[in-house]
Amino acid sequence: MNNKTFIIAELSANHNNDLELALKTIDSVAKTGADAIKVQTYTANSLALDVDNEFFGPKKEGLWKGIRPYDLYKEAALPYEWHRPLQDRAKELGLVFFSSPFDLEAVDFLESLEVPLYKIASFEITDIPLIKYTASKGKPMIISTGVADEDDIQLAVATCREVGNTDVTLLKCTSQYPATLGDANLVTIPDLKEKYDVKVGVSDHTIGDVVATTAVALGAKVIEKHYILDRSLGGPDSSFSMEPEEFKALVDRVRDVEKTLGRVNYEITDNDRYKRRSLFATQNIAEGEMLTVENVRSLRPGIGLHPKHFDQIIGTIAKKNYKIGDPL
Repeated sequence: MNNKTFIIAELSANHNNDLELALKTIDSVAKTGADAIKVQTYTANSLALDVDNEFFGPKKEGLWKGIRPYDLYKEAALPYEWHRPLQDRAKELGLVFFSSPFDLEAVDFLESLEVPLYKIASFEITDIPLIKYTASKGKPMIISTGVADEDDIQLAVATCREVGNTDVTLLKCTSQYPATLGDANLVTIPDLKEKYDVKVGVSDHTIGDVVATTAVALGAKVIEKHYILDRSLGGPDSSFSMEPEEFKALVDRVRDVEKTLGRVNYEITDNDRYKRRSLFATQNIAEGEMLTVENVRSLRPGIGLHPKHFDQIIGTIAKKNYKIGDPL
């Protein structure tokens, strides 16, 4: 991205099983200044079994309480046949189109679409066969760490490198929906970069854009946020998704943060030097007269002797005449 943050709008389940809605959402994303639209490629069978036991029965708490995982994923899944028209629309509008695969079949399908990169979702970070197979395709890998400990992260990164894929970006993520600001722990971002020698970013489920903009200030090169045309449309992910105006504001603020970060720079201009202090005669001083704390002071502007020499010259003899206000 040439030192520009890669900003991803996540469609997720916000297509609400309506292809036209999904296409309109991509149209809207393009107007925000985002760089990419990301989808999720799976079927209900990729993630759950169609049974009703203690593991696959209705969820007992949280945003999706009372819903069986299989039914949730069946509702939220993006049909395979929609990927191509969505990809075509994204390309027309200058957006990068890519996806999170959730099984090996999804990877093969996405390869047929020639997607340029892959995202591994937080809950899949322990699916080492999936990570290995995806990474083996040689595309950049973005991996969320929402439910991972240090060993999980180390293994995921090592798995990518084992198959020769060194283009890995780790996303700090809090897997709550929505997530709270207090659980963001964004100082983890520079630690991830240093500890695992990777690029870093954030996958954000909080309300608002403070997490995203702060993450950029901490070194994030990738921002991912869920996107929806209107939260009133409902759906599994609507409550923690950003509407168009909110997302546009996020993009603008991130670009402003990038401007403030600039580059490492210790250079100063001649104008800057002039603004500093230097030593001046505060009284008329005759040649041969002693320089004292009464007749010499450090003042603006910085066109005379550097103040670091003050102690050295006090008590010495003036070698020329100075008028009050003359720089030494």
